[in-house]
Amino acid sequence: MTHQHVVVLGASPMEDRYSNKAVRELVHHGHHVYPVHPLSTEIHGQTCYKHLDDIRCQVDTLTLYVGKGRSTQLMDQILSLKPNRIIMNPGTENELLEEQAKQHDIEVIRGCTLVMLRTAQF
Repeated sequence: MTHQHVVVLGASPMEDRYSNKAVRELVHHGHHVYPVHPLSTEIHGQTCYKHLDDIRCQVDTLTLYVGKGRSTQLMDQILSLKPNRIIMNPGTENELLEEQAKQHDIEVIRGCTLVMLRTAQF
């Protein structure tokens, strides 16, 4: 298994949130995880980043846990990271971002990060 650099946009420190569970599961599967949350400093032992611009590595996957309005606001920052793929988790679908990502040769998957991890499709 290759370990990926994974940005979790919309990571939450609240343990009942799917984005929090995603950080935990990604770490459990051995990935390098970059949670993005403007107020938290750490989630499941991973340093939080306040802004996408603070991330300085090549991003393999960016998994979305923010709504369409927020991801549209952050679209330029998301695209400038040049992730290999973006996972749009249920409820985060954004047609404009999807179209722009594809124009930048970024794969877009509409799926659930947690399901993908549990079924070895990540």
